[in-house]
Amino acid sequence: MLSHHEFATLVLLNGNPSPMELDRADIEALPARELITLERLGPDHSRPHVTTQGYAFLRALGRVPATAGQASQAWQ
Repeated sequence: MLSHHEFATLVLLNGNPSPMELDRADIEALPARELITLERLGPDHSRPHVTTQGYAFLRALGRVPATAGQASQAWQ
């Protein structure tokens, strides 16, 4: 089960892959659940990316907005 901080972190990472003011502990908990991966950019820096599982989790909870392409297909 995700904590509310971890869930909020996942939502924020989905909208912005490099937010600066997130709790490191919350970010580090998400790869263990396979919701994000951490791309190493250097010895002390990494960039989080939401995985397919993370995206599916957000979508199931209604936290992923439809893109223009998806929205237009829904109306056809």
